[in-house]
Amino acid sequence: MKYYSLNRKAPDTTFENAVIKGLAPDSGLYFPEEINPLPKSFFEDIDNKSYPEIAFEAIKQFVSPEIPEDILKTIIEETLSFDFPVVKLDDNISTLELFHGPTMAFKDVGARFMARCLGYFNKNNTNEVTVLVATSGDTGGAVANGFLGVKGVNVVILYPSGKVSDIQEKQLTTLGQNITALEVDGVFDDCQDMVKKAFLDESITSKMQLTSANSINVARWLPQLFYFMFAYKQLHKHQDEIVFSIPSGNFGNICAGMVAQQLGLPVKHFIASNNANNVVTEYLKTEHYNPKPSVATISNAMDVGNPSNFIRIQEIYKNDFDQLRANLSSYSYTDQETRQALLDIYKSYNYVADPHGAVGYLGCKDYLKTNSNAHCVFLETAHPTKFLDVVEDVIETKVELPSQIKAVMDKEKVALQISSYEELKSFLLNTTK
Repeated sequence: MKYYSLNRKAPDTTFENAVIKGLAPDSGLYFPEEINPLPKSFFEDIDNKSYPEIAFEAIKQFVSPEIPEDILKTIIEETLSFDFPVVKLDDNISTLELFHGPTMAFKDVGARFMARCLGYFNKNNTNEVTVLVATSGDTGGAVANGFLGVKGVNVVILYPSGKVSDIQEKQLTTLGQNITALEVDGVFDDCQDMVKKAFLDESITSKMQLTSANSINVARWLPQLFYFMFAYKQLHKHQDEIVFSIPSGNFGNICAGMVAQQLGLPVKHFIASNNANNVVTEYLKTEHYNPKPSVATISNAMDVGNPSNFIRIQEIYKNDFDQLRANLSSYSYTDQETRQALLDIYKSYNYVADPHGAVGYLGCKDYLKTNSNAHCVFLETAHPTKFLDVVEDVIETKVELPSQIKAVMDKEKVALQISSYEELKSFLLNTTK
C-alpha cells in the first residue's frame, strides 16, 4: 500500500516510511492510496472469526508488503492481549469498553500496534528513532507503556501542566528507561504545535530521526478500526441499525471507525460527541471550519481546539460536505451536563462511566430523540478511576482501583518542565548521541 500526503506536495511513500517519518515532508498527514472493501462474506461469517483473525484481515492491505503476514499476525496477537466487551445498558444503548489494556485507555491498541511495527522496522537499524508525542491525557501513558524497552527507540512525551489527571500523569512520568516526560507550561494545543514544529525543523531532523505516536501516525491511527468490528461481532445478531457515538478530541478514533465502514462494516451512522471544544459541531452547523484555542474541561483527552485528523475525515468523503453530514452528527456538552450524565448513568444502570464516556452517552441520547430504531454504542475510552476525583465526587461512591492503576500510584513522578519550543529543541539536540 502506498500513502500520500493530504497536502499533496510530497512524493507518495510506503507504510514503513510513513510510520518512521510520521508526517510527510510537506507537513501533511499520510493517507492510504486505496481502501479496498472486504468481501461481504467476511462480515456474514464474522461470528466464526477470532478477534486476531478479524484484525488481520482488516489491516493487512494497509501494511503490505512491508510487514510479512506471519510477523503481522504476531504483532496483532501481542496487541490484542485483552478484551473489548460490549455492555448493554438498555434496548437502545450499549457501551463498548476500551479500557481493559495495560494503561486502561483505548489508545493501548494503537500504541502497542505502532510500537511493534516500529520495532520490526528498526530491528536491523543502528540509528535510534525518537518518538515525539503530545498528549492531552491518555496518549502519553499508552505510548509510554507500548514503547517501554523497545530497542533503538526513545520516547519523548509532552503534556500540559495541570491539565491531565493525577493518574494519567503518573502513567507517563514514572516508567523511566527509554521514556522521558516533558511538562509544558501551556495547553495541549501548545504541546501539539511544538511537536509539529520540531518535525519541520531541519536543525533537529538533520541530526536525529523523529517520528510521532500521536494519531497523526498511520500505525497509531489505523488499528483503532479493529474494535468497531469487534463491537459489530457482538451486536449484529440482535441489532439492525448500529450507530457509534465517539467522544472526540483529535478525531483519530472516529476517523478509524469510518475507515472500518469503508471496508464494508455495516454501520448506519457516526456521532462525534464533543465537550466545550466544539469546532466540528459548529462546522456541521455552519459549514465553516474555525479552529480555536482549546479550553480545559473534565473530559480532558478531548480538549483539542484544532483536531488533526478531521482532514482525514474530509478526505474519506472527498470534501463533500453533504455526504459527510449525512453520515456524521455532532453534539457538544458542558462540564455540568457531563457531570449530570455520569450521575444519570450510575443511577439508571448502576454503571460507572468516565467523563469521556459520559459525553458519548449524551450523544446517544440526543441522536435517539429522532432515530428511535437505532442501537447506539458509546465508547468508554478510559477507565473511570483515571478521573477519580470527578467520578467519585459526582456519584458519591468509592470506586475500587484496578491493579493497573494501583501499580503506578506510589511511584515517583519524573518530568522536566519546559515553557517554549526553544527549550524542547535544546533538550532534543542535547540528547542526540
